[in-house]
Amino acid sequence: MAPKSKNPNEIDQRSLLLGRLGTSLKIGIVGVPNVGKSTFFNVLTKSSAPAENFPFCTIDPNESRVPVPDERFDYLCKYYKPASKVPAYLTVVDIAGLVRGACEGQGLGNAFLSHIKACDGIFHLCRAFEDEDVIHVEGEVNPVRDIEIINEELRLKDMEYVETHIEKMKRFVERGDKKDIKPEYDVLCKVKTVLEEKKAVRFGEWAATDIEILNRHLFITAKPMIYLINLSENDYIKKKNKWLAKIKQWIDANDPEATLIPFSGVMESKLVDMPENERKAFLEEKKNDQCLG
Repeated sequence: MAPKSKNPNEIDQRSLLLGRLGTSLKIGIVGVPNVGKSTFFNVLTKSSAPAENFPFCTIDPNESRVPVPDERFDYLCKYYKPASKVPAYLTVVDIAGLVRGACEGQGLGNAFLSHIKACDGIFHLCRAFEDEDVIHVEGEVNPVRDIEIINEELRLKDMEYVETHIEKMKRFVERGDKKDIKPEYDVLCKVKTVLEEKKAVRFGEWAATDIEILNRHLFITAKPMIYLINLSENDYIKKKNKWLAKIKQWIDANDPEATLIPFSGVMESKLVDMPENERKAFLEEKKNDQCLG
């Protein structure tokens, strides 16, 4: 007897993902002002974007394309000796700091939320160090609060977008003028319900056909998020910080599949300009590893 054929929709649901796959993707760095986004961008991309102690130091987004290290790629190139080598690349975008009310135009608001839509993923960077010389837009350091502010602004931006599109489509659907848009309309209504429940789009339960529609709309909260925690050099070396456990607890409760990466922008900035032998000696002396090198 011939084996049972599989339901094609089930196959699609396993293989389809929110967002796109590729070897040349774009990731945006977001966070409130003065948390170290431009410093992180400069270290990761070996760039020299301005990184100053005042809010909205970054206005126009900075972009840099960096190759993605991959030992498997290096091995294959060494083994097969191809005529040309094209590694995977990641375009990193340093986006202006967002503040509470950004979706309503506060700070540098709406334009920069739109820049995030063009990215495939998000580095969500927050500050977990005290420094009286580095002002904080909210008055005091509290990375859990900052994470909640940013995630809420991203959710509200998606809500604004989906409500506008539902309103435009509603009259056609109700009149039955354009039956072909009904599936898309239904998916957008489901998106609105998820957002009204204070959830990100990526946490909704989506069929393969839903995902095909979602990927056309570039919802910000559908994008995968990596949380970067900027520590003082001392805290990073000692591997101790009063905020890390609280941040981990928040992520486990609200974004359980997300990755958390602690780093020290100050230390990484020192290391990036050091000759290799000095860098190695520094790390051996501190009994530590470089996070971004």
